[in-house]
Amino acid sequence: MLVGPIINGAAIAIGGILGAVLGRYIPARVREALPMTFGCASMGIGIALIMKVNSIPAVVLSMLLGSLIGELCQLERGIEKLALKLRKFVDKPKPDQVLIASREDFVEKYVALVVLFCASGMGIFGSLTEGISGDPSLLIAKAFLDLFTATIFAITLGYAVSLIAIPQFIIQTILFFLAIIIQPLISANMFADFSACGGMIMLATGFRICGIKSFPVANMLFSLLIVMPISAFWITLF
Repeated sequence: MLVGPIINGAAIAIGGILGAVLGRYIPARVREALPMTFGCASMGIGIALIMKVNSIPAVVLSMLLGSLIGELCQLERGIEKLALKLRKFVDKPKPDQVLIASREDFVEKYVALVVLFCASGMGIFGSLTEGISGDPSLLIAKAFLDLFTATIFAITLGYAVSLIAIPQFIIQTILFFLAIIIQPLISANMFADFSACGGMIMLATGFRICGIKSFPVANMLFSLLIVMPISAFWITLF
């Protein structure tokens, strides 16, 4: 039964609405401090996932090729344009609303949130785990984190944050139903490299959220599609 993706998607939708509606009641020091904490947590999770790597050359090659494909396809620019359209469609600021994000700041943080919510190792691994074993505990734990994250960022980014629940739910649902088919084809070493690749993207996302360095994280997502085949080839070759 599909449980985790529903709970996780609902958490983002609810958090986005709560943050947009109740944002003016949350102190400015909280709005400024917590995103830094979320960025730090993203970097910590990324490092933990990277430590599971099996074949470093395979992961590095996947990151390079995946980023090249992303740059050529201009995936991040497409997400940026869509994000701005969503903002105009769903957000109509009122005089007392705390919607203070500039166009650049909105795009910067919104793209990072899309990656954080939709492409985190915890979400992907949790979806696969529930599909195989029926245990939704990982996605439920992620839902608590996403609820608070969506609430805080929606204070300045508005209702558009809640719409990220749609692509996240679709991705997790697809992984859930494909888990039984994919699982026999995945070895422990392949999944370790997959986790490490996701960890690198999570690390870059953390840097972006904290405002340290603006990595093109959306363009890196293609790495997740090719890392396991490359890992399998590398293991066979060497």
